[in-house]
Amino acid sequence: MDAGLQKGEGFSCYIQSKGDILGRYNGPVCRLCRREGTKLFLKGTRCFTEKCAIDRRSYPPGQHGQARLRASEYRTQLREKQKLKRIYGLMERQFRRYFAKAEREKGVTGKNLLVLLERRLDNVVYRLGFSSSRKQGRMLVRQNHFSVNGRTVNIPSSLVDVNDMIEVKEGSRGLLAIQHALEGMRPVPSWLQLERAGYKGSVLSQPVKEEIELPVNEQLVVELYSR
Repeated sequence: MDAGLQKGEGFSCYIQSKGDILGRYNGPVCRLCRREGTKLFLKGTRCFTEKCAIDRRSYPPGQHGQARLRASEYRTQLREKQKLKRIYGLMERQFRRYFAKAEREKGVTGKNLLVLLERRLDNVVYRLGFSSSRKQGRMLVRQNHFSVNGRTVNIPSSLVDVNDMIEVKEGSRGLLAIQHALEGMRPVPSWLQLERAGYKGSVLSQPVKEEIELPVNEQLVVELYSR
């Protein structure tokens, strides 16, 4: 199991193949922000209020949360990778596949990795403002509430391309989750365009790294996998 999966932190484990144990976190997501020492924006609008766990308790959870830990290069790199995985809700095997693909593409590997993750459909749904968090966006996509270029897509990891049209299906436009998310009025990045009245958005260009604004140093993730 990944070194970042702590015992007693609410992970449900299952065996995918012989000798391959994977764990998906199903506990309070605010603990993950505290574990990483920064806001990962996993709780939707709560992250912008005074109830945010990081604002109230900025130290890691658990009995020894306030203990001093020995700093090391590996630990720093690992924490950056864990932050990126948790922000996008990925398992270790999924994350490795994205990294391998980013390495094969031309350009800077770290930038390629961020662009690939941003192009995920569940993230695009979140960036357009149709969901209050990436986790909620993933759930809505799986429940067949969105179409891409007129065809229903229920795979959250589907990658969008330039000129793709993402639309809330007509029968899903009255969902409270979508209505509440749209009321949040989050800024939409320049590589996307939102047509709020039509419940649809389009991809104008590839994601721009300067607008991704994540509390992660992607170069440290590249260094970790280059060991």
